[in-house]
Amino acid sequence: MQPGHRLHRYTYAEYVALEASSPTKHEFFDGEIYAMAGGTEDHSALAAEVLRALGNAIGDRPCRAHTSDLRIYVEAIGLATFPDGAIICGPLAQHPPSPRATATNPLVLLEVTSDSSAEYDTGGKLDAYRTISSLRDYVVVSHRERRVTVHHRDDAGAWSTTTAVAGGSVTVTSLGAVLAVDAIYRHSAVA
Repeated sequence: MQPGHRLHRYTYAEYVALEASSPTKHEFFDGEIYAMAGGTEDHSALAAEVLRALGNAIGDRPCRAHTSDLRIYVEAIGLATFPDGAIICGPLAQHPPSPRATATNPLVLLEVTSDSSAEYDTGGKLDAYRTISSLRDYVVVSHRERRVTVHHRDDAGAWSTTTAVAGGSVTVTSLGAVLAVDAIYRHSAVA
């Protein structure tokens, strides 16, 4: 056995019990529970700027914008996570074994990267999110440079990726929202 190798794998019920009494948010995947690091002021502000733009694009549609307080459960792989933002259209499809405010039907998901999450947000989490049948757009906002990437699933199920940097913009097709990079980062310290 290697040093640091864990002998205990948690059940989803144990994770739910921990979340009910913990002031810290945790992700759950493959029997492991991971504490989520707190975000920076810039991280929070970038997420708020994107959620504002997405919320404005909703208009009169029966959709709601959600902050990182909404847990998303990715049924295909058993991942419970708290993205930086989500758009749910229609009634929230609640994951029955989870605590309240755990959705399985996001239309749009948002992640703002950090030093500890950038690789995961653009790799493993992207792969996980692509298994959500309701998901049409996954927005990734860089913490290192003025760059916004949108992964979009079309009506045929094919994924495409569009990236914009300073001076450019990307479209979140499912909502018809145009995200102007300079507007998203206008108050950010990111160069």
